[in-house]
Amino acid sequence: MQTVLAVVTAGIAMGGAISAEAVAAEAPPLAIYGRLPDVDQIAISPDGRKLAISLTDGEKRVVAIREAAEGSKLLSAVNLESTKLRDVRWAGPEHVLITKSNTAQPYGLSGPKREYWMTIDVNLTTKKQRLLMENQEEAMNVVLAVPTVRMLDGVPHAFVEGVHFVDNYGADTLYKINLKTGATRRLDVGGSEDTDDWLVSPDGQPLAQSLYDEQKGAWSLKLKTDHGWVTAEKTESKMGSRRLGGLGRDGRSVLVWMDDENDTDKTVLREYALDGAHVVIPDSATFDSLIHAPDGSGLVGAKSLLGDERRYTFFDAKLQASWNAVAKAFPGDQIALESWSDDRRKLVVWVDSPTEGPAYALVDLDTGSARYLANVYAGLTEDGVFEVRPIKYKAADGLEITGYLTLPKGKDPKNLPLVVLPHGGPEGRDTLGFDWWSQALASRGYAVLRPNFRGSEGFGWKFVQAGFGQWGKAMQTDLSDGVRHLAKQGTIDLKRVCIVGASYGGYAALAGATLDRGVYRCAASVAGPADLKRMLIDSNERFNSGNNSTLRYWLRFMGADRVRDPDLAAISPAKMADKVDIPLLLIHGKDDTVVPYVQSTIMAEAMKKAGKPVELVTLDGEDHWLSRGATRLQMLTSVVGFLEKNNPPNVN
Repeated sequence: MQTVLAVVTAGIAMGGAISAEAVAAEAPPLAIYGRLPDVDQIAISPDGRKLAISLTDGEKRVVAIREAAEGSKLLSAVNLESTKLRDVRWAGPEHVLITKSNTAQPYGLSGPKREYWMTIDVNLTTKKQRLLMENQEEAMNVVLAVPTVRMLDGVPHAFVEGVHFVDNYGADTLYKINLKTGATRRLDVGGSEDTDDWLVSPDGQPLAQSLYDEQKGAWSLKLKTDHGWVTAEKTESKMGSRRLGGLGRDGRSVLVWMDDENDTDKTVLREYALDGAHVVIPDSATFDSLIHAPDGSGLVGAKSLLGDERRYTFFDAKLQASWNAVAKAFPGDQIALESWSDDRRKLVVWVDSPTEGPAYALVDLDTGSARYLANVYAGLTEDGVFEVRPIKYKAADGLEITGYLTLPKGKDPKNLPLVVLPHGGPEGRDTLGFDWWSQALASRGYAVLRPNFRGSEGFGWKFVQAGFGQWGKAMQTDLSDGVRHLAKQGTIDLKRVCIVGASYGGYAALAGATLDRGVYRCAASVAGPADLKRMLIDSNERFNSGNNSTLRYWLRFMGADRVRDPDLAAISPAKMADKVDIPLLLIHGKDDTVVPYVQSTIMAEAMKKAGKPVELVTLDGEDHWLSRGATRLQMLTSVVGFLEKNNPPNVN
């Protein structure tokens, strides 16, 4: 960012130095992109006077707690080493809750490894740290979700979803923790083995619970009334629990995403009163996520991604005007609300500049000023940020596909080498803005295509439905149709194209080497499914059920009727290893609990059996999300080395 941004718009003046001067234009070190971000979370205290900042040196992590004023002192620092951080939030002005996770298989519990979350309370008054849920009778010391914070008579309380064992069965149970005294109490509020989510009112009373029957694929909503718990809603939900969307606009109602009664292709936000009556929040079919008041008192707005525009809608006109003023202070940048004070006057915002990369800024609406706090990637300069262009093209059947093309610098955008980088999910999506992986590849001279193939979210339910049954089929050719589109425009060289991806994107890379051959010069799969039948069997083991929502979700996209459907073999890359005629790289984390590590070993063994060369890179201690800095960088370095060997960016 500039040393001083000469921007004064709607009363907000920007200032503050956050980056070094540009250096000579040369390829930045891969570590700038591949290691963990230098800053990846900043939360402001309820009174707006302090900041909790998650910092890393690329691998080890520290949560620094300091006063918000410029040049102020450090109050505390929590050394998390290489712990995987999931959330940082304030509980009143003197407590910070840090939620972390670890992949483990605890003694005495059945099933495969799982990702377990734990929360630490940092007390700034006593300078002590305490693990929530520690030493609770017949319970684990883990949390099932980030704690809900409520201030009761001026004392911060954490409401935690914990695991309480009854007859050797662990149930999702609500606990109330007084953060001042540490007193922890299990709330006997009528939960059942199907309960998977809780909602607590601003005055600390259990208000609602979500229940999901995996076997039947049925979801229900229970509300706490003067007459006890009452079932307010029941519906079929084969693809999983609907869970709860938080408190409604009045702070006493309950939000749930439900199918539109008048248009089943839409999902709308229902607001349930405690008597079971409900209304639909206007325009909620366009909402992507919700904005609640910082003190937890209720719903105040929503976020939407309309095309490439990030839109914030606040129900209160003054809040909307304040946000509009903030947005105008960052012209040309994408901004997002990261954290705000209880009075809603001090905001931490995430700012993504198309020329300088992402950063955090602190906005003070009372003084009409703002200053940058930190770059997300401290070593990133303008020379290391590459242009991202939105693109559109038609698939072979005429369906419009959108995506993003990242371009290298110093090259005419003609006949460029290309890397296709499909997203995971498959019901995910890519967005305009800084993406560390595609930026890293562009820094090495490659154009990078991130397509939102059919089945991606954010383009309407019909677009998602278009992906059902299309694993290895139209979802795959949507990618190669993008390659042909760019070649027809003359942007890329059709003979110099590789495909790289993670999770479902890793599957797409494997399918590009086996099912959609002749398009790619090489393929690299990170944690990609290779044997779909085996993956579904492992899913059954993980959830101890032959009929669970995760299984139904996979089958719907794969186009199979059951785990042992013979059609799965026809779209499983491991069953077609003998067809691979391009270099193949496999990378997988040993602690992956979503797509098990065995998927890559199965593919490697199939390749060797077919007499085909293959390289398998094992990421020790890494999960599905590349949460560790050293192994994330190992992945990126391995992929770039593989691409440069098999598709040199500067050689035709």
